[in-house]
Amino acid sequence: MSSTLVGLVDALVQEPAIAEAVRRARRTGTAQATEALELTAASAAYPLVIAALAAPSAGDRPVLAVTATAREAEDLAAALSSLLPPHVVAEFPAWETLPHERLSPSSDTVGRRLGVLRRLAHPDADDPANGPVRVLVAPIRAVLQPLVTGLGDLEPVAVRSGDDITMDDLVRRLSAAAYIRTDLVDKRGQFAVRGGILDVFPPTEEHPVRLEFWGDTVEEVRYFKVIDQRSLEVADQGLWASPCRELLLTDDVRARARALATDHPELIEMLDKLADGTAVDGMEALAPVLADGMELLVDLLPTGALVVVCDPERVRTRAHDLVRTSQEFLEASWSTAATGGQAPVDLGAAAYKSLVEVREHAAASGLPWWSVTPFTSDAELEDNTLVLATRQPTAYRGETERALEDAVTN
Repeated sequence: MSSTLVGLVDALVQEPAIAEAVRRARRTGTAQATEALELTAASAAYPLVIAALAAPSAGDRPVLAVTATAREAEDLAAALSSLLPPHVVAEFPAWETLPHERLSPSSDTVGRRLGVLRRLAHPDADDPANGPVRVLVAPIRAVLQPLVTGLGDLEPVAVRSGDDITMDDLVRRLSAAAYIRTDLVDKRGQFAVRGGILDVFPPTEEHPVRLEFWGDTVEEVRYFKVIDQRSLEVADQGLWASPCRELLLTDDVRARARALATDHPELIEMLDKLADGTAVDGMEALAPVLADGMELLVDLLPTGALVVVCDPERVRTRAHDLVRTSQEFLEASWSTAATGGQAPVDLGAAAYKSLVEVREHAAASGLPWWSVTPFTSDAELEDNTLVLATRQPTAYRGETERALEDAVTN
């Protein structure tokens, strides 16, 4: 779907406060580039403000928009997709589980996250769907959580019609990407082999994909329905299957799990399975001691990126609650795994960082940290405050006559 409201962005950049914000956004690489800036605007204008900051007139500077909740992130991403080309807007979802919970996030959530990280690390200019991201929208929960280092470098399993690849090689690559082999594909993250046909359900697709082989050549790639397994239209982009877990059981990870099992027999049941290459629920909690390292989302932003926090007061409260809950869960969940009530291994590196820590980390990386809030500030008293001439639209709440009257009057 093409953008239909892009003219609003062009008009908005003429507004004095936005024009000044855009001027400051162009200061990439200068001492003033990292200065904090607070924009005051009605919450309904947030998408317009962020779109203006990410528009070509602002230098095409990438923007990370941070919201308090996942629902707000979804709504903001949807609104931005009508103001900017949809393919330049991406949403980075948070796990639906806590970092130390003995449950793994769903494969579709992981697939969406890894797809975004791949675009940040290796954008494909020839493929708009996997090209550079201009606006990345993420809830604060996703911003606070450390990530396994190098997730953006994980290569998806990509196959097109006409490609030469053996079935065995494709099965091996899907298994390495944490896809589960089944007799019949009905969930994301699964694949099945039947003769010369291979079915795969990538986490980022609405429908699973069916590859038909002629020898070692992929003859056709089509979508199919889960409910009756009937083929649908041709998948023009072929198969693009991102990994289904954020901790893959590589040789190095399996070796570390084997060594850890020797030192910590209280975790031997889980670690033995990981050492054998068998994924288990909650294994992502062990990422600090099994993976090569951890990093934050702000570490992965493109050069010259700008962080914009929507409703900083609500984001701050939400961040505080998340950090407290995560710490309580870590102490309650993993401490009971060892005799004496002490956590068997140090998993603190996977815990949510505080908002202050993330902001300081962003500042050390040269990322400006701006905010947009509905609370009015006095621009004359604050050098780093800009007030937009906006107001929140009236909520009619089913009052049709009143809405029609206002529409005629205005």
